[in-house]
Amino acid sequence: MRKILIVDDEYDIVELLEDLLLQKGYVVEKAYNRKQAEAAIETFQPELMLLDIKLPDGDGIDFLKQIKKDTPKIDVIMVTGLSDRDIALEALKNGAVDYICKPIDLLYLTNSVLANVISNYREE
Repeated sequence: MRKILIVDDEYDIVELLEDLLLQKGYVVEKAYNRKQAEAAIETFQPELMLLDIKLPDGDGIDFLKQIKKDTPKIDVIMVTGLSDRDIALEALKNGAVDYICKPIDLLYLTNSVLANVISNYREE
């Protein structure tokens, strides 16, 4: 079973993504800021994170860099309201497996998560 951590400061987005992923059979934890996410990484040990670029207590790209340095096995999909090609390229260059803009295309997100699960299953 795939454990997914959702990190976003927008309550409605987090609830929507949690409901969607739970319906798909994933185990989900949520965090609304970087501090909560850091604690959840330790206790929940997610295999995949959906990470917002803008958090109230930090920059998502900086957090992505820390995650990939400290826990490189966690895959990260960046989710953001910023449709900026340079930020997307920076996120992918720093280890994100995908970059999804808000408003979120739920079918695309579901397929991205599934593709990541299949990819990791094949590696095991």
